[in-house]
Amino acid sequence: MSELASKVPKLNRLFKFQFEKAQDCYVLLFPEGMIKLNGSASAILLQVDGTKSVGDIVAALQAEYPDAEGIEEDVLTFFEHAEQKRWINYV
Repeated sequence: MSELASKVPKLNRLFKFQFEKAQDCYVLLFPEGMIKLNGSASAILLQVDGTKSVGDIVAALQAEYPDAEGIEEDVLTFFEHAEQKRWINYV
């Protein structure tokens, strides 16, 4: 796993992560709008609590979805994207 695995992500305080009944999905709310998240992104962000490392999150998702292939790569790619979009910061 990459050096990213030891980093501890937390949600950027400019975003609010919540389930939106009207959209029937999790979303990220921010002052300029809303981002609808797919199931995979939602499952990852549900694990982000400011205490778990990326490696811990990968392990938790692998345990929750044992038949899913490529979880580690998908999670790492998600965190790279989320950092670029400034959805998350690292503690």
